[in-house]
Amino acid sequence: MDIFSQLKGIVAELREKCPWDRIQTFESLRPLTWEEISELLEAIDQGNPAAITEELGDVLLHVFFYARLAEEKGWTDVETVVRQLIHKLTARHPHVYGEASAQDAKAVVARWEASKRNQGPSALLSGVPERLSPLLQAYRLQEKAAALGFDWAHPQALLPKLEEELRELREALQQEDYTAAAQELGDVLFVLVNLARHLHLDPERALSMTNMKFRQRFAWMEAQAQAEQKDLRTCSPEELESYWQAAKAYYP
Repeated sequence: MDIFSQLKGIVAELREKCPWDRIQTFESLRPLTWEEISELLEAIDQGNPAAITEELGDVLLHVFFYARLAEEKGWTDVETVVRQLIHKLTARHPHVYGEASAQDAKAVVARWEASKRNQGPSALLSGVPERLSPLLQAYRLQEKAAALGFDWAHPQALLPKLEEELRELREALQQEDYTAAAQELGDVLFVLVNLARHLHLDPERALSMTNMKFRQRFAWMEAQAQAEQKDLRTCSPEELESYWQAAKAYYP
């Protein structure tokens, strides 16, 4: 028995014999799946091979578990999932499995999008799930628009647009129009994602790195305050700023 068949058998046995696994549904697993994917991305960010191996296994378990749930409903099974994936990958990579050629990654993406459009009529921005995180959703929407030629010429061209959106945000705040401020803030974020895309940067990874840096700096502040027998919750704004500047020097 190959390892994939073994894993499929284990999942089936868990569904039959484990009280917890028996009661799981598509709905109950969804938040756990997000958690496992987040842990995998965190392990990748940390460059931790052992953690990556473990988290990949956890994500793979969820794939097999969902396939088992679908099989029980008579919808599909894991073999069908894999066969369909293999067919899709080979069909959309004729430069690898056929006679076509692709000079660069941009040409591959263009052919991929054309292949999906040839499968049937659809809205031009279809294929971008609404449940993606807002940052990633913005990135993918912009990618699809750019594939049609609706894009900025270069990163520097986005800077005046960013300044325009920031000005509109400031105006909304000055007028204390917080409904408009929310819309303008969204526009600012959308432009920033566009800038990240033009710079070939992942906005989610960039923000994740900043979040991690903030955690490190704040933990340093807390430890430093405790070493001085202080509590950040009772520190003045001036003291907090002093700790923050010191933390920035420690974690640049």
